Amino acid sequence: MKLFDLTGRTALITGSSMGIGYALAEGLSQAGARVILNARDVTRLEDAADRLRTTGATVDTLVFDATDPAGIKAAIDGYEADIGPIDILVNNAGMQHRTPLEDFPADAFDRLMRTNVNSVFYVGQAVARHMIGRGRGKIVNIASVQAALARPSIAPYTASKGAVANLTKGMATDWAKHGLNCNAIAPGYFKTPLNQALVDDPAFTEWLQKRTPAGRWGNVEELVGACIFLTSDAASFVNGHTLFVDGGITASL
Repeated sequence: MKLFDLTGRTALITGSSMGIGYALAEGLSQAGARVILNARDVTRLEDAADRLRTTGATVDTLVFDATDPAGIKAAIDGYEADIGPIDILVNNAGMQHRTPLEDFPADAFDRLMRTNVNSVFYVGQAVARHMIGRGRGKIVNIASVQAALARPSIAPYTASKGAVANLTKGMATDWAKHGLNCNAIAPGYFKTPLNQALVDDPAFTEWLQKRTPAGRWGNVEELVGACIFLTSDAASFVNGHTLFVDGGITASL
C-alpha cells in the first residue's frame, strides 16, 4: 500500500548491528527505505551490513558512539553533506544492567542513563536540526514496557525508559510544528541478545508465559510493522505517542 511505502527515504537506525535494531533496519529496507546501520564496533557493523545487503537492501554504515555528542554531530552532518538527507531516525541504542537497587553501582547508573536517554537526545537533536530545515522527518524512539512497569533489579532501566517516553512527548511538542512526527515503540519481552539470560532461564520464561496474555516471548520481526507504520505517511497525524507492542502484558494484571 502506498501509505506504507518508504521508497526514496533514508533511515538511520542506531545500535543496529544486531537484535531489535537490525530487525528494524531489515524491515524498513523491505518497505523500500535506504538504511544506515550504526554501531561502535566496526567489524560487527560491517558484518551486519554485508548480511543485510544479501537481501537486496541498499545499506550505508555510520560508526559513532551514541553517547558522544561531538562524534554524533560530525557523523550526521557529514552524511547529510556528502550523501543526502536522513528522512527517518530510529533511536534504538540501549543497554541493561541488573542489580538490586540498594547495590546498584553509581558508574553503572551513569552509563545506563547516558546510553538509554542521552543518546536519544544527542542523536535526535543532530538529525532533527536537518529535518527542521526541510520541514519533514520521522523519529521513532525505542522505549520499553518498563516505561510503564517495573521489575526487581532494573529500577534505573525503568527510569531510563520512562524518560525516553516523556522525551518523545517533548520532541513532538517542540518539533511537530516543523513537520516532524516523533513517536516511540515500547517493546515487551522479546528474544534479543539483551534478554538472552532471561530467555535461557526456564523459571523466568515460565513466569513470562503466564504473565503475558499472548503466552510467549515476542520475536523481533513482530516490531517491524509498528516501525513501518510510525515512519510512513500512514502516521502523518500521530505525534508524541508511545505504541506498546507487548503481547498484552501492560493490559492485564
